[in-house]
Amino acid sequence: MERINYQELVQTILTKHSGNDLDKDTEVQLIFDTKRQHYQVINLGWKDQKRVYGCVIHVDMKEGKIWIQRDRTEIGIANELVAAGVPKKDIVLAFKAPYLRQFTEFAVE
Repeated sequence: MERINYQELVQTILTKHSGNDLDKDTEVQLIFDTKRQHYQVINLGWKDQKRVYGCVIHVDMKEGKIWIQRDRTEIGIANELVAAGVPKKDIVLAFKAPYLRQFTEFAVE
C-alpha cells in the first residue's frame, strides 16, 4: 500500500480551512514552510478598531509524524487526518501536555 503524502494532505486540509472565513473585516492567511515543514492558518485584520491576530491551526512534521500544535477548528484536524487515512499512531496532539497524551488514542511523541 502506498504511503500518504502527509505534507500534501496537511496543505490540502489547511487550504480548505482558509476558505471558511465568514468575517470580511479580517483575512485568513496560509503560511506553508515546506522546507522546515511548518504549516499555519492565521486570522488577522481589524474589527471595531481592535487588532485581530491569531493562529487558528498550526501543524508541524517531525520524524515522519504530524504534530498538531494548535487546532481551533470545530471538527478537529486530527479527525480529518484520520478520515483521510492517516493512522492515529502518526498523529501527535502536541497541544496536550505530554503526560496527558498517553490517555488519547494518538501518538505520545
